[in-house]
Amino acid sequence: MSKVITGKVRFSYVALLNPRNDKNGNSKYSVTALLPKSDIQTKQAIDAAIAQAIEEGRNGKWNGVVPPVVPTPIHDGDGVKDSGEPYGDECKGCWVFTASTNADPTRPRPEIVGPDLQPIMSATEVYSGMYGRLSVNFAPYFSAGKRGIGCYLNNVQKLEDGAPLGGSKASASEDFGGAQQPAQPQYGQQPAQPQIDPITGQPIVQGEVMGL
Repeated sequence: MSKVITGKVRFSYVALLNPRNDKNGNSKYSVTALLPKSDIQTKQAIDAAIAQAIEEGRNGKWNGVVPPVVPTPIHDGDGVKDSGEPYGDECKGCWVFTASTNADPTRPRPEIVGPDLQPIMSATEVYSGMYGRLSVNFAPYFSAGKRGIGCYLNNVQKLEDGAPLGGSKASASEDFGGAQQPAQPQYGQQPAQPQIDPITGQPIVQGEVMGL
């Protein structure tokens, strides 16, 4: 009951083809999902899975101890982060959660397939901003004295492309083309120093006749 197949979500902070180290230095495959609040069916399935995971924790590794407020991975994209900073504009109107799994060399990484269920291996096809579905599990954890519910990544399906998130790098032609750049001295050459009017102490403008 703790397994959920999401509806259509937008992907952010994608680390699906190559793992990324988390804040504890653990190498993980992960993706952040932006679930529209209009997808009530998926949100209800997630809430039910979290409730089931809490009961699993109560009867298992939590030894009957349930925190008054159980930390879960689901966050309100219209709210603020733990740091007090607001979520990005792409999170507005969405529930935000991150699903991950350890990069274990003894286990295959999460599968990534397209709409036709054929595997996707190209890095150009898997990026932050695309849309798809996730297969995830919600399960209790008990680590360093902390109890909560984690979201664990199973598999990924890409449904369609979307505008990349995180900004795009300008090309060299965009940086250096267009408007004419001011002339620069050649490498190793000192820029010419302006002539100074000995009477006024001001630079002499080209073509100006001193004293007139």
